[in-house]
Amino acid sequence: MGALHATTLYMSDAIWFYTLTTFMVGSALGVVLARKPIYAVLSLVATLFGMASLFILLGAFFVAAIQILVYAGAILVLFLFVVMLLDLSDEAAPQKRTLTLRAIGFVFGAAFISKLYFALSFFPNSPLAIHESMKYGTAREIGKLLFTVYWLPFELSSMLVLVGIIGAVVLAKRKLDES
Repeated sequence: MGALHATTLYMSDAIWFYTLTTFMVGSALGVVLARKPIYAVLSLVATLFGMASLFILLGAFFVAAIQILVYAGAILVLFLFVVMLLDLSDEAAPQKRTLTLRAIGFVFGAAFISKLYFALSFFPNSPLAIHESMKYGTAREIGKLLFTVYWLPFELSSMLVLVGIIGAVVLAKRKLDES
């Protein structure tokens, strides 16, 4: 019974991996092939969420949370804000394609929900189960590595960020003094 459970566990991981990578390749192609910048940014958000899901599948929950918070939550919201600020009124989505986009969204949503149902009903312990071997993605392990093995690059990168902040403040203050 143990060997059968291990086989279904690996098969479930393979199903999740191939589903997520197919989703990520599709959304990455959406980034490259999108004609409108707003669609490219939204496709990039989907790609980064797919990558965070792969990190969850690997058991690196902390890295997945940072991926969502930093990249999808902050940087891409900034990209989206800049695109919206450009006021590309002629770049608005045409109303003729709304039905086609909804149909495509429905098909992909139904496929995702069916795969999710299949994975959770037949393999209930697989994708999100925390195993003993999955301790490398936790905040404690990352902290240990940052402050023991990688302390010098960590400190140098923090100094680089500090110099960048000081430079931005000096440049902003100089512009205020000139005005």
